[in-house]
Amino acid sequence: MHEDELGPVEGPLQRAKLHIRGSKRRFRQRKTAAGIATLYDALSSAMQWYLASPERSSKLPLNKDEDILQDRTAYAVLVRAGVLNGRFDFEAFDRLTDQALAGELPGYDHQNLLKGVEAVMVQLGVMPFDEAALPPEDPKTF
Repeated sequence: MHEDELGPVEGPLQRAKLHIRGSKRRFRQRKTAAGIATLYDALSSAMQWYLASPERSSKLPLNKDEDILQDRTAYAVLVRAGVLNGRFDFEAFDRLTDQALAGELPGYDHQNLLKGVEAVMVQLGVMPFDEAALPPEDPKTF
């Protein structure tokens, strides 16, 4: 995928969708840490997609000192704006992702995490989507 060719709005949206699909595959393969990291990237990309649209971002209550390129800030702004309901514990997900990047998480049950992220994706308008419309997965990817 050439994300830059898709532009600042469609590129992150495509990345979010591909990484949602990729995280599920990694979880099925029992690559839990990689699945968590990929899911985090999917959520980060989805938030940046939402915020990249001038039509949507112009309606958000931004403080001039807020850097919406930072995931925690983006999530907080989207909750404050009422785009997200705030039920998902983004800070816990951020900490879990740090743990996943530091090593494998044996025995971690990813089901509730996946449900929580999918709920956020629905609120953002990323899900549902037709996976068949995505480019085929490259079997060589991790």
